[in-house]
Amino acid sequence: MTDEARAAGPEGPAERVVIKDKRKVSADSKPVETPDAGHTAEEVEVAVEETEEAEVQAEAADETPVEGEIVDEAFTVHAPPVSEPGEAAAQGTTDDAHQHGLGAELAALRTDLDERTRDLQRVTAEYANYRKRVDRDRALVVEQSTGNVLGALLPVLDDLDRAREHGDLVGPFGAVAEQLTAALTKFGLTVFGSKGDPFDPTRHEAVAHLTSAEVSEPTCIDVMRRGYLLGERLLRPALVAVADPE
Repeated sequence: MTDEARAAGPEGPAERVVIKDKRKVSADSKPVETPDAGHTAEEVEVAVEETEEAEVQAEAADETPVEGEIVDEAFTVHAPPVSEPGEAAAQGTTDDAHQHGLGAELAALRTDLDERTRDLQRVTAEYANYRKRVDRDRALVVEQSTGNVLGALLPVLDDLDRAREHGDLVGPFGAVAEQLTAALTKFGLTVFGSKGDPFDPTRHEAVAHLTSAEVSEPTCIDVMRRGYLLGERLLRPALVAVADPE
């Protein structure tokens, strides 16, 4: 009798148990003894339970963090808090107050800017008037100084006129006289007063009055001393004799 016949017994051959384990076995897990045909069904179930318990312990050990190991922690996404109607109204009131404050500050800045602009315009106008006044005063001072110098030379010109009337203004002396007259003319000196000019009381000084049928208006019939102008300014009036119509 063979071994299989003896194992079968009187009731026939025993059923063979085949177990296929598809679970992964880690490197640290203990090897599982594969039951052979000589083990009973109870022994096989005990072996499977022990194997499952060992794998559970291995998984728990794998989940335990090791020092130096980076563990991904779960995070929670928090939704923004929903504001209540009262809070929204309070926030709107705060914004309105802030805008009102900014508007008041802007109005104050504009007022200050307008004041500074007016001050600047006033100062600019005052400076322009000051410059005009200074230029006018400077020109007046120059004219007065020139008039004073030319006025001091008028007696010399009178002597030259008398020498010219007597025929003494000839030769080198006459050339010097002409140069002096031309130089004074460059400074704005103008001579006036000749026989036959209409009498102008603003420019002529009458030292004698005569009547004549030859004139139709007051006329200068004789010039004792010529007059001079400096630009539009009367430097000295002319001394004349005036003839009035009959």
